Amino acid sequence: MSVSTTTHLNLPGTARQALTFYCGVFGGEVDITTYAQVGMPQDAPGADHVVFGRVTAPSGFSIMAYDIPGREERFTGRTERRDGMTVTDQPFFVSVRVDTLDEAHRYWDVLAEEASVIEPLAASAWSAGFGMLTDRFGVTWSVDVTSAPAT
Repeated sequence: MSVSTTTHLNLPGTARQALTFYCGVFGGEVDITTYAQVGMPQDAPGADHVVFGRVTAPSGFSIMAYDIPGREERFTGRTERRDGMTVTDQPFFVSVRVDTLDEAHRYWDVLAEEASVIEPLAASAWSAGFGMLTDRFGVTWSVDVTSAPAT
């Protein structure tokens, strides 16, 4: 028996843009179903919004998202590093763990565009590379390398 999980983002009308962006970062394919495609009248407000969206990449990366009906305002939450600790009021982060620092930088550099960097990607006590940011869609990501830092 096995279990797999996929992060499912609840977004304020930005799911299509977010999924397209994440596909550009991680590769793969975007699959989107709109509210109109599942029966909402075509001319209803929000009919073109995402009710089911997913990015699936050959690397194993997968993320889902949908547009919360009637919500257009961005979520306000705060994550920061203070005295070596992460302080947040958000219920989750998306974690990306890779094998090499080069691979971490490949993802980090694109995710960081228009993002708020919480902790720059750099060697840490537990990893050859760790960084945290909140992207342009309000999603907080931690990116780290599985290997230990060089001593």
